[in-house]
Amino acid sequence: MSLKQNPYRLAPSDIHRHAQGARRHICRMNAHARSGHTGGDMSEADILATLYFRVLRYSTEPMRWHDQFILSKGHGVGGLYGCFAELGWLAESELQTYLRDGGRLPGHPVRQKLPELITVNTGGLGHGLPIASGLAMSKQRDGDDGRVFVLTGDGELEEGSNWEAMMAAAHYKLGNLVVIVDRNHLQLADFTRNIMDIDPLDKKLAAFGMEVHELDGNDTTALVSVIESLDCSNGKPKALIAHTIKGRGVSFMENQPAWHHKFPDEKELIQALEELADA
Repeated sequence: MSLKQNPYRLAPSDIHRHAQGARRHICRMNAHARSGHTGGDMSEADILATLYFRVLRYSTEPMRWHDQFILSKGHGVGGLYGCFAELGWLAESELQTYLRDGGRLPGHPVRQKLPELITVNTGGLGHGLPIASGLAMSKQRDGDDGRVFVLTGDGELEEGSNWEAMMAAAHYKLGNLVVIVDRNHLQLADFTRNIMDIDPLDKKLAAFGMEVHELDGNDTTALVSVIESLDCSNGKPKALIAHTIKGRGVSFMENQPAWHHKFPDEKELIQALEELADA
C-alpha cells in the first residue's frame, strides 16, 4: 500500500454517507456515555470524513502517515471517534466505552491511548495550531512533501496563540500547513458574535498572511474541490473557513447553543437516528 496516496479515494457522495454514519455513532456513543460535545461533533463530521476517506495520504498496513492531522478543538473528539468507527478502526462495542475510566476513548484526543491514530494530545484550546505549524516547518526543512492539516473551532480562535502561530507560518512560508476552521458560529453557551465577535474572519486571516478560502463545510463535494485545488508548494499557509451547522443533521440540535455539551436522551436518540437514516 502506497504511503503517498489516500487508501480510499472515495467520491463525495460516499464520503457523505460515511459522515452520516459517523453522526449516528456520535449520537449512540454520547447517549450511552451521558456526556459529550454533540453539537460540535456533528458539525465537523463532513470535514473529518473528507480528510480520512479522500485527502490524507497514509497507509494502513502498517499504519503510517505521510500527511498528518491534528484536532485542535479537542473537545470534538467524539466526531473523530465516530469517523474512526466508520473506517473500521474502532468497533461499535468500544465506542460504548467512551469516557469510561481506564478505556482508550477519553474526552479529548490522547496519543498514548491510540498511538497509531492520534498525532498529538489536544484539549487545551489554542495548542493544536502552534504544534501543527512546528510539524509543517519540520517537514519543510526535511524536504518532506507531506502536509499538515489542523481543525480548529471558531470559538477557539479567541486564543491568541493561534494568531502567533499563523504569523509564524506566514513568515516561514509554510505552504504545507492547512488550517480548517469549523465555522459553526456557536461556542459554549451562545453565538460567537455575542461572546467575542471574530468577523471579518476572512480579512483577519489574510492580514496574518494566510491564503483564505471560504466554503460550505457540510458539503463534501465543496470540501473535496477546494482542498484538492490547494497549491501546498507556493509558500502560503492555507486557511479554510468551513461554514457548518452545529448539530448538523438532527433538527432539534441544529444551531441550538444548548447542544454544545449535551447528550440525547432515549427519545431524542430514536428521533436523531431516524433523521440521520433518511439524509
